[in-house]
Amino acid sequence: MLQVEGLSFGYALHELPPGRFPFRRWRWELWHGNRLEAAGWRLSERDAARAVQKHASRVGHRLFGLRAPQDEEARPFRPGAAVHVRHGAIAYALVPVHLEDRGRVVLARG
Repeated sequence: MLQVEGLSFGYALHELPPGRFPFRRWRWELWHGNRLEAAGWRLSERDAARAVQKHASRVGHRLFGLRAPQDEEARPFRPGAAVHVRHGAIAYALVPVHLEDRGRVVLARG
């Protein structure tokens, strides 16, 4: 089986300010270089971290023309940490955006 290594993604997780609803929400973003690959929100920080892993695997496999495995099981990791993940035919690193490039300017989204 083909193994691809050396791929790195930046990620950001942060709690959204309270809104109209009485529950907490966590925003997640997945970056590959300066390109935002995926973003969304979840009800818990743990679910947001899983979403980052799931989408990183999908994007990583797509970059090499491979099909991502169907198993959606993601191992939990502590948000804010740099982690190495092996899923399917690829291995990738998830690096918090603030560790990867402190000088990056993130454009405000409306």
